[in-house]
Amino acid sequence: MNSSSGRTYSFKKQLPYYIQLTRLDRPIGVYLLLWPTLWSLWFAASGVPSLKVLFIFIAGVILMRSAGCVINDFADRNIDGHVKRTKNRPLPAGHVTAKETLVLFAVLCATAFVLVLFTNTLTIYLSFGGLALAATYPFMKRHTYLPQVVLGAAFAWSVPMAYTAETGELHKQVWLLYIITVLWTVAYDTMYAMVDRDDDIKIGVKSTAILFGTADRMVIAGLQSLVILVLCIVGYQAELGSFFCLAVVVAATLFVYQQHLIRNRDREECFKAFLNNHWVGLAIFVGVVIEFI
Repeated sequence: MNSSSGRTYSFKKQLPYYIQLTRLDRPIGVYLLLWPTLWSLWFAASGVPSLKVLFIFIAGVILMRSAGCVINDFADRNIDGHVKRTKNRPLPAGHVTAKETLVLFAVLCATAFVLVLFTNTLTIYLSFGGLALAATYPFMKRHTYLPQVVLGAAFAWSVPMAYTAETGELHKQVWLLYIITVLWTVAYDTMYAMVDRDDDIKIGVKSTAILFGTADRMVIAGLQSLVILVLCIVGYQAELGSFFCLAVVVAATLFVYQQHLIRNRDREECFKAFLNNHWVGLAIFVGVVIEFI
């Protein structure tokens, strides 16, 4: 089988590049998408969810995060080569073709959809919204300074899907979890965008980091404060106790630490702050699990 570039195709040879495209070698995105999904499942079940639904959504998170990375690289194939952090990705480096990238995206989405078919009708309907958001996000940075908001909406979409898969209905509580996830995602992805801000300005790519400018740290702090506030509201409404409160305190402390890291807007420190959000999600999850035991 030959690719469109005329070279002989070998799946075994291309596999390392496919792994790079899906970012399976960099699982931070999986964690950041997985934690809110697990929060939702535990709230929906008031404890441990069914093993079937748990498996479907863990696998679905991995598949859809990978699909999102693949379509992102396709959308940015003419941009990544001009950005220091992304210039060696498989597409700009010429290791994979645009056609291979789209085929991989389709396979990942189709596999995830097969998993959703084992849930219920409402969850299946919701899955189309998730696909639309995942496919749309990568192109937003050309048209709006708020692509991080679209990413937040996409990442948070697993929250109502997980909730309905477990309960068969949408409760008002799920939308508070959705809001938390959107706010949190915009905050940490703005930190991520701060890493590329100089390059993005040169090539005309838009982001919240560029939009906020010198107010970036203050806006991120405001978003983080709102996350803590809505978490407290959720905990109060669900009558959760001291362990959840402790988890929220840990999350707030981690947010303060992240503010310390980004204080000078250093690339490496901003990226470190972004990565630190994994522990925020884990802390909240542990608090929720202990409360429902």
